[in-house]
Amino acid sequence: MERDARTGSLSGLTEAEAKEFHRIFMGSFILFTLIAIAAHFLVWMWRPWLPGPGGYAEIQDAVTMASQMAATLLG
Repeated sequence: MERDARTGSLSGLTEAEAKEFHRIFMGSFILFTLIAIAAHFLVWMWRPWLPGPGGYAEIQDAVTMASQMAATLLG
């Protein structure tokens, strides 16, 4: 009587299939993580999300200036 290699597996995969899936999954996960780190770094360089030495007052000044410019342009 021939025994199925999938018997006893919770996922229904053979050991070789599970190893292949794991290899592809880990490679994809590492690639995604590296892309996410690069994207966060580039956004940080463009516009840091933590306040500078002047604190959040600098952010408030920029918002006030932008709203005044928008009001001037929109009439």
